Amino acid sequence: MLKSITASLFCLLLLVSCQKNDDTINANRFIPNIAFDTQNSIDTTLPQFNSLQFASNSLVLPEFGFRGIVIYNSGNNNYFAFEITDPNHIPANCSDLNVEGIIATCNCDDGNSYNIVNGAPFDGTSGQFSLIPYFVEVNGSVIRVFNN
Repeated sequence: MLKSITASLFCLLLLVSCQKNDDTINANRFIPNIAFDTQNSIDTTLPQFNSLQFASNSLVLPEFGFRGIVIYNSGNNNYFAFEITDPNHIPANCSDLNVEGIIATCNCDDGNSYNIVNGAPFDGTSGQFSLIPYFVEVNGSVIRVFNN
């Protein structure tokens, strides 16, 4: 009897902890949660995406996400992707981030900057938000970035 109750409680706890809560994925009040999927369009054998074959390289793709995404190759077939709009500003021309190395910097007066490897803001960045991450899957030479 005790085993049955314990097993039931464990299953209930497992079900509750596995529920997806979309409300907490993007609590950013400035950037809407945009559903997109690059599908098979990012093939690193194509010249425009070739730089992503090499570790420490990144590529900005303005046609995906809210106002663009950045994809970073950290090596060993590991990629990270983030929204390339400053998450701590109302979207404006200056809030698009410029990437140099692993640093993405805002063009607004405050000069917020973020790490494109982990999305974290650098010291001196105003606001509470990190970069918005996107999901990444790699299948051979094709990189899929999505948010849905």
